[in-house]
Amino acid sequence: MFRATCKVSRGGCWCPPPDSLTAAMSEAPAKGKVIKKKKVKKAPAPAAPIDEGTSGPTLAAAAAPAPAPPPAVATPAPAASSVKKSAPQPPEPKPGKEQASSAPNVAPVPAPRKNKVAPEPPQPKAAAAPSGEPEPAVPRTTPKAPAPKAPKVTQNPSALKETPEPMAPSAPTKKAPQEAPRTLQQVPLPKTPQEESKVPKELPVSKASQEVPKTPKEAPAPKSSVETPKAPKEESAPKAPKETPAPKASKAVPAPKAPKETPAPKAPQELLKEAPAAKAPVAPKAPKEELAPKAAKEASAPKVPQATLPSKETPKTPQEAAAVKAPQEAPGPKTLQEKPKASQEAPAAPKASKEIIKVPAEPAAPKPAAPQSQVSPRAAAPAAAASGLRQGHDREVNRPVEASQSPRQQEAEEASPRKLTNFFKMGVHDDGVVTQEPQTQQVRAPAPTAAAPTPTTKVSSTVAAAQGEGPSHQQAQVRVLTLNHKDHLDSTLFRLQKGWILQLRPGPTLLGRQVSVFTNHPERPEDGFTRTKYRHLQWKSDSHNKGDDTALYVEVTLVMAGSFHYYFTYDDSENKDKAQGSGFFLVDPTLIVGTNEVLQQDCVQCQTVLSKNLGPLPDWEQRLQVAHESGYNMIHFTPIQELGDSNSSYSLKDQHKLNIEFQIPDNEFTFDDVEVLIKKMKQEWKMLSLTDIVLNHTANETPWLQEHPESTYNCNNSPHLRPAYLLDRVLHHMTLEVMDGKWKDRGIPVAIKEEKHIEAVKNALHNYFLPQVKLHEFYTVDIEKMVEEFRRRISCTVPSIKTSAEEVSKNKLVIKQDPQYGRKTCTVDMDIAVRLYNLPNESKEKIPQGSGPEASDEADRVVRCCSEFRRHLEHLNEQRASEIQAHLIKAVSCCLGTIRYQRLQPDGPKIAAVSKDNPLVPPYFTHYGKDTTLEEEEALMFGPKASFLMAHNGWVMGDDPLKNFAREESYVYLRRELVAWGDSVKLRYGNEPKDSPYLWDLMRRYCEYTARIFHGIRLDNCHSTPIHVAEYMLDAARKVRPDLYVIAELFTNSDLTDNIFINRLGINSLIREAMSAPDSHEEGRLVYRYGGEPVGAFLLPPVRPLVPSIAHAMFLDLTHDNRSPAEVRTAWDMLPSTALVSMACCATGSNRGYDELVPHHIHVVDEQRVYAAWSESSTQRGEVNKKSGIIECKNLLNKLHFELGASGFNQVFVDQVTEHVVTVTRHNPVSHQSVVLVAYTSFRPPAQIKATNIRPLKVQGRLEEIIFEMQVKGTKEEDADKKIPGVFVPDLEFINGLENFNVEVKEHLTPAQSTFVQVTSSSDSDMTVCEYTSKFTPGSVIAFRLSLLPRAQSAVNKIRGTLSEFGYKSRISEVTTHNPVLTDIVNGLSLVDLNRILYRCDDEEKDEGRGWGAYNIPNYGPLLYCGLQGVVSVLSEIRVVNDLGHPLCGNLRDGDWLPDYIVGRLKFEPSTQRLAGWLEEVFGYLRDVPRYLIPAYFDSIVTSIYLTLINRAWALMGEFISEGSNFVKALGLCSVQFCGTVKSALLPPLSPNLRDPKPPSFTDGSGNQIQLSATIAAGLPHFSVGYMRNWGRDTFIALPGNLLITSRYEEARWIILGFAGTMRHGLIPNLLDGGKKARFNCRDAIWFWLQAIQRYVTVVPNGHEILKDKVSRLYPSDDCSPQEPGKSDQLLEEVIQEGLQRHFQGVKFRERNAGFQIDRQMNDDGFNNNVGVDLETGFVYGGSVNNCGTWMDKMGSSELAGTKGKPATPRDGSAVEIIGLCKSALAFLGRMHKEGKYSYNTVEQCDGTGKVTKWTYEFWEKKIEENFEKHFWVSETPMPESEPRPELIHRRGIYKDSHNASQFWADFQLRCNFPIAIAVAPEMTTPKNAWVALKNAEEILLGPLGIKTLDPKDWAYNGNYDNSNNTADSKLAHGFNYHQGPEWLWPVGWLLRAQLAIAPKVGGTEELARTMGHVKSLMANHLTHLLTSPWRSLPELTDAEGAFCKDSNPAQSWSTGCLLEVLWELDHIERSLNISANI
Repeated sequence: MFRATCKVSRGGCWCPPPDSLTAAMSEAPAKGKVIKKKKVKKAPAPAAPIDEGTSGPTLAAAAAPAPAPPPAVATPAPAASSVKKSAPQPPEPKPGKEQASSAPNVAPVPAPRKNKVAPEPPQPKAAAAPSGEPEPAVPRTTPKAPAPKAPKVTQNPSALKETPEPMAPSAPTKKAPQEAPRTLQQVPLPKTPQEESKVPKELPVSKASQEVPKTPKEAPAPKSSVETPKAPKEESAPKAPKETPAPKASKAVPAPKAPKETPAPKAPQELLKEAPAAKAPVAPKAPKEELAPKAAKEASAPKVPQATLPSKETPKTPQEAAAVKAPQEAPGPKTLQEKPKASQEAPAAPKASKEIIKVPAEPAAPKPAAPQSQVSPRAAAPAAAASGLRQGHDREVNRPVEASQSPRQQEAEEASPRKLTNFFKMGVHDDGVVTQEPQTQQVRAPAPTAAAPTPTTKVSSTVAAAQGEGPSHQQAQVRVLTLNHKDHLDSTLFRLQKGWILQLRPGPTLLGRQVSVFTNHPERPEDGFTRTKYRHLQWKSDSHNKGDDTALYVEVTLVMAGSFHYYFTYDDSENKDKAQGSGFFLVDPTLIVGTNEVLQQDCVQCQTVLSKNLGPLPDWEQRLQVAHESGYNMIHFTPIQELGDSNSSYSLKDQHKLNIEFQIPDNEFTFDDVEVLIKKMKQEWKMLSLTDIVLNHTANETPWLQEHPESTYNCNNSPHLRPAYLLDRVLHHMTLEVMDGKWKDRGIPVAIKEEKHIEAVKNALHNYFLPQVKLHEFYTVDIEKMVEEFRRRISCTVPSIKTSAEEVSKNKLVIKQDPQYGRKTCTVDMDIAVRLYNLPNESKEKIPQGSGPEASDEADRVVRCCSEFRRHLEHLNEQRASEIQAHLIKAVSCCLGTIRYQRLQPDGPKIAAVSKDNPLVPPYFTHYGKDTTLEEEEALMFGPKASFLMAHNGWVMGDDPLKNFAREESYVYLRRELVAWGDSVKLRYGNEPKDSPYLWDLMRRYCEYTARIFHGIRLDNCHSTPIHVAEYMLDAARKVRPDLYVIAELFTNSDLTDNIFINRLGINSLIREAMSAPDSHEEGRLVYRYGGEPVGAFLLPPVRPLVPSIAHAMFLDLTHDNRSPAEVRTAWDMLPSTALVSMACCATGSNRGYDELVPHHIHVVDEQRVYAAWSESSTQRGEVNKKSGIIECKNLLNKLHFELGASGFNQVFVDQVTEHVVTVTRHNPVSHQSVVLVAYTSFRPPAQIKATNIRPLKVQGRLEEIIFEMQVKGTKEEDADKKIPGVFVPDLEFINGLENFNVEVKEHLTPAQSTFVQVTSSSDSDMTVCEYTSKFTPGSVIAFRLSLLPRAQSAVNKIRGTLSEFGYKSRISEVTTHNPVLTDIVNGLSLVDLNRILYRCDDEEKDEGRGWGAYNIPNYGPLLYCGLQGVVSVLSEIRVVNDLGHPLCGNLRDGDWLPDYIVGRLKFEPSTQRLAGWLEEVFGYLRDVPRYLIPAYFDSIVTSIYLTLINRAWALMGEFISEGSNFVKALGLCSVQFCGTVKSALLPPLSPNLRDPKPPSFTDGSGNQIQLSATIAAGLPHFSVGYMRNWGRDTFIALPGNLLITSRYEEARWIILGFAGTMRHGLIPNLLDGGKKARFNCRDAIWFWLQAIQRYVTVVPNGHEILKDKVSRLYPSDDCSPQEPGKSDQLLEEVIQEGLQRHFQGVKFRERNAGFQIDRQMNDDGFNNNVGVDLETGFVYGGSVNNCGTWMDKMGSSELAGTKGKPATPRDGSAVEIIGLCKSALAFLGRMHKEGKYSYNTVEQCDGTGKVTKWTYEFWEKKIEENFEKHFWVSETPMPESEPRPELIHRRGIYKDSHNASQFWADFQLRCNFPIAIAVAPEMTTPKNAWVALKNAEEILLGPLGIKTLDPKDWAYNGNYDNSNNTADSKLAHGFNYHQGPEWLWPVGWLLRAQLAIAPKVGGTEELARTMGHVKSLMANHLTHLLTSPWRSLPELTDAEGAFCKDSNPAQSWSTGCLLEVLWELDHIERSLNISANI
């Protein structure tokens, strides 16, 4: 049989001889509930006293931790763990992640079993035993010398029935009288008759029989990156209680059946990056104040406090009375059935089964429990002098870092995906505030049959918590996750809770795609979870605009705990099975204690116990009672199975057998007996239990390995390990020779004490031992054999034709590794060899490198070919030998590092002698049989017993945890890089159960019964366990216990890698340790990092984005892997450090012995003694009570931690007061109570800590009480200079702690009773000031409870009462108010009022002449808008990351200037004064709120009213907007941005004779009535006031989208009529400037005006009536002076006719006041204008080379570059868009005439001879249509007959930009104008040509946001606009290229509309549907920009490829208006076709 480790004495096992049972019982300690026998006194075993720095006979000496080495240094080799009992115990530091070894080129030193973070000291190993003796293997940690055996606390089985005391109830929530210590009830639990036969007689067992229902068939497995195996057999899963289905959501789409098989996703993960923000213009500054530094930010979701439920003793509320008990625990083990499919690619879309999964419209959902806090985005808490809070610590979370950005926000160059969670940059998270009741300590479990509220339910929050009115009604928590193309978020953690709703919405990148979303989260709990079974989620829409994908969502009601996967595919993709995005979401389990009470994860307090040290099972209860009395509510048991010979807690000998140490004579306990105890603890102590599962290895002595050695990595099934095994044996033989003194004369003595000895070892290895085995031969070829085979092959093969060099390089000849790893058994591809070297005689390549003359005959040729082949093989062998030699050099280096550490280094064990127990290096393999020669052992590894040459398990420092270090590609074993655990062998599972059926089945059953017994699992060695194996096993465990709590300790050194494990395995908490902190500052930072939000964090609504979380922590003061703080720090620090840990807002924990002040490591291998038992009174040997150690302190700390977690104290602030004093604040965001704990740490002995002045504690509020004071003191004054006070005497039988400490504890003190502090503030002061006294010394802890002052509490209640009147829906940003006064105020506001309230840029505000402008934030800059949007844009950026250090938050804390500004500017206008009054009242409450809370409440107030106001705006805009999607609504709000009244830019007065409604008016200072019609700003901020606001062309391009589609018909009518009154020369003015100063220098404005009129008539009900409206003509004739309103009225149709008639007749004029006064750049000829109609073609023409009459109107202005007075783009002649607009207008007016709604139908022209030409509109229209293709189409192929100037054509398949331009080349330039013509007049084009041209325009011109204004291949192209360019470059100077390449946005809308118009003409409905999806996808970037821009708008233009343009308007009205028209048309097409692209 194979060699195993030598057996060790089980010193802690209860195993007296049968006849000594009574005596043994009588010698056990007498105290405790279990043992009733009278104690027989016995002299204690002698024990030598141990003073500080010394070790006793049974305790190993502790060495100092190794210093951190330089990063470049390699790690030392692992050393064996010794079984020698006298070996000193090595140190066990747990340094930080980046610590490495100090020795060069060495492997990691071995560590105790569980220390996996940093290199650990090597351990001595026994040398090989003589022949025939078992070889000692190496346990994972060094066993210590056994203590002399002593009787342990045991219990007669009948003793359990002797104590009938019932378990005492749990303690009340607060200030309850201290209860007497309690023990588990000894009375047997009732049993069913069926149970009687199963229960051991000695222990009562309560186990109800449960039926096992069948599970539904599962769908085929998805293809995943790591294969998920199946079990050999599946049993039925438990059936969960049925649930009441939730009511159907409004407008939900019926759920179709799931499709057939959905293949697995294959896409890789991709990460998106965030773009910078944009600069904002400067505005006057507010009063400047000193601000808090900007805090760090974290991207995780904020926590929501839970609703309270009273304790048992409290009368129940009606809601509580209706609570339903939690379902029974799941029955026993089940198996999985489905076989997964392996894939090494990125996640593939799982295939659905052929079985159809029925998905109802609304899945059933459980009633949500009081929601647990979710890990939230956190930032450092604000610095506020008034509050006394200072930012002391930073959080380490992957999050956007914006501190380096300019304070003045710059427009983002590209949108940030993170910001896409924001909606309108006020985000889906800007839905206001929800107020919730603080959570109490007792929370009932959710009723499993209750349904969660549907997302459409409106729920109003209340402030009952703040006002003391009882629990509030809570809205269902909804988290929204945005899906985007290629977003594979497998390394992103999203934490959720049962009862919540997860919404998945398509992001901008999915617009237009047919998306299918799948998840493996079950629809109902009874369906059970199968990892490979996915269901197809059905799309729903919350909008009537079915064509807008942003309204779509799918949702998952979370009904089950665990980790679940989602992915999405494209139905319209070629690869429909490929996942285009994926991710995981983790649902926390519901932990139940007592009688159906919920234990929240943040309230968990867990203590680890080494199960083997609990003694026999009957003694457990009394020993575990110590944890209960210490306040813990969870026990972590190390494995309870039978252990291997090393007695390591983690080396399991039999996974299905209880540890024999738990047995007593004549009674054999089983796992069922353990289960009885676990259930009693849960029910009576309210204490849960978890244990480890060890999947990665098993003990060397495991019996089943004899029959199933294939379950391990061995030299038979893993032949790649054979060379490593042989190396291992070489090192073993070297140990034997050195031990025998054979190398003494060559410099290697038996005792290695000097560096020269190690150098001699190195020489011996390289020069003697390694050459013997020639390890490189296992990787090389046998040259002679290969050449002979080659000779045979070519002797009978005709030589090939000359092989080209290219072909040779493609078929490189390389060594093919022999899979059996024999010596020289590797091969090469002989076919390639023959092709390469079997060359004919005449080949020039046959004799390379001039090797001689040509071959004389065939034999000579063969010889020469073989010679060349031999050279190649020799070269290959040399290469491979060099590679292996490099590995061996590394292996020797690692070995030397181990030897150096073990024998020389001061921080090592310094065991000089080489022996069996302390070999040179640890073994990596077990050996079989006796030691023989190396030759025989080599033969052994190829023989039948090779299966027993098994590889030990361990860990590899810095290795990829997702890869198996024992895989064939790894050289870890050969390079000796493994920190080996010599007592265990590594298990080999393969990829699926069929690879190792026995192992998979055995471990599955092991996990299932573990889950049946325990409430949680700790996954041991998680990072080295194959992740697919862990998935399979945990899935099996969760079938038994669905709410399984899973924890793990990961050592990946990467949060992203941690998240992969968490997501794949469903890990609920990661173990974190305070001992990793080197000082108190780092310890405080860890407290802050591992949970909670910053104090004063922003309040968040129940419907908000799902943001990434950090892993939930179980934060331990000490883990069982590491040394006691008394060794690493000082014993004095144990109290303050555990107090800091208890203040963490997460699960906390400790290791048994910490609270008893055990000053040494309780080792998982070495420790043989048992724990002490609990005593109610005074203690004797082997007992503890509440006065022992710091148990009383820990009880108080645990109670406080539980209270804080259960009551919603989820905000954390950490302040580093001094080097050693740390203050931690836990704050309740609802009640605003705070608990402040101050700890005086003692990382050094107190005497070595210099006394410093401690800054007083200053808190804005009232001190309610001092919760407790506690302090540790030495018994002697001289002890203060020692790490461990006094003399510690270890007990030889029981684990005991320090007794030289006095622990003083006081509770519930008034300030006057305190000895640590003095309150120096007056009783009526707003600030509580506590100064520390001299009694507050190292080792002290004090905790305060504080609350708001009555005045502040009243103010908070009023604010919360106000906020509670806002109701929220699940629809993003839909908010209503239930306050009738506010409702009346809001309903009285118009859209013009909302423009003033929400928007208005700095220039618009200054235009009022009141001295106001944009609010300026010190250290940041001016807000972009003066209205609420300005501050909301900033708040939405900082809220999501809780950036309380932002200058805006500082400004709010420093003063009330911003609230006063908001109110003040609204008081000026009568229409907004009522709202100003309401805001003034609410903001008035803020003045009484503590300053640190003002940012949060200000944000909630402003956001709530802001959302209410924008909902009012949407309500005023008609159904398309008000019921529209996010995209539609966001663009609708842009109408409010641009449309307002600006007194410096009014319309000309309309006719007083105009029919109602007329524009509003006001009386000026002179008593004149002034009309106040709203106008459209061309762009913000540059085109917002004065003459620059109203541009004719811009107005009418923007008007349909901004006014007509938004139902602002009256304002559209007034603007159309106002511009009509200014017509002159048949033109609409370019710049309006009030009409009297208008400029008529544009040729296209009239045609866009006519297009707007056409839209008006089409869209507005009875819109044709505008044609009969009266227009007050300002200039009835070209030369008259301005007329008064009403003096010269005409009907609008007459004005229209005049414009057409003047064009047909032809107009030539010179601008009035021509010259410098109206245009400083234009030359004189440019003021001359002409327009007309070409009678040959019907085309309108005009302009000259000296002016620019279309929208491309850049006039050169650089004298240096010679461009002054030269238009960059004259576009004279017939511009293509004007032709299309003219054609469209004629067709429209012709229809109106036929319908009798327009009076005219002809135009006429009289030439100079008097000849009159008269055309009807129809004739003119047909004329254009006949000539358009002829003169504008540039054919795809040359057509000489129609191309008189072919040399000018450089692009084909396009429409020309103009016809008959003066610059002859300009006609043929490709520009973005022809799509406008196609969009408005598609009938004048040939559809095929139009389609080709549009596709070319898209391909060549379209950018991310805008469209290029010129072909990139044109000589004049330059895509980057810089108006400040002052160079001599004529293409760029002064922005000359304004329209010569930069990408403008507004033409994109016309391009998309043109595609929609032509698509059905070329491909019918099918092509139209495809184009609709394509159009949506092209708008994805616009939606992204719209939602992320702080302007909440779209820019005028961008630079090349969408880059930010600094000279562009960030908000442009025609950009938003044209895109809104596209969405409007899409909606109309959808309605007409009755299709929806994504439903």
